[in-house]
Amino acid sequence: MGDGGGRELRVGEPAPDFELAGIDGATGAACTHSLREHRGTPVVLAFYPADSSPVCTRQLVSYTAGIAELAALDAVLLAISPQDVASHRDFAAAHGGFAFPLLSDTDKAVGRSYGIVGLLDLYRRSTFIIDADGTVAEALYNVRAKGHVARLRGLLGLD
Repeated sequence: MGDGGGRELRVGEPAPDFELAGIDGATGAACTHSLREHRGTPVVLAFYPADSSPVCTRQLVSYTAGIAELAALDAVLLAISPQDVASHRDFAAAHGGFAFPLLSDTDKAVGRSYGIVGLLDLYRRSTFIIDADGTVAEALYNVRAKGHVARLRGLLGLD
């Protein structure tokens, strides 16, 4: 855990609920998502540090390429970063869109509740799998973008 605050979550704990504004990654249309609205469905929360950075771009492009497998599990992917909605819209448009929502945690309150805000108040690239009951099934901190989709596939039983 870094300076930014928030205790790291553990498997088996209830996932902190949230409601965040964002965009539909494919169309750029404004949207709002909460964790509670997806109850009954597994949710993959992908926290990423910044729109348009090379590593984050590779990460989100790889998620878009693998989204069909998540859909086959009736799982939902929500990508969350501290940039605002306008930044997300520009980011998605510059890369031909993404197959999932990009949500804005501008005050980093959601990031802190998941324990992913680290040194210098920056997001740590982290991924959570939330089961259909709203419980943390996997908590992956400081993940590497390269190979992460394959790791998620294994955790979700897709391999």
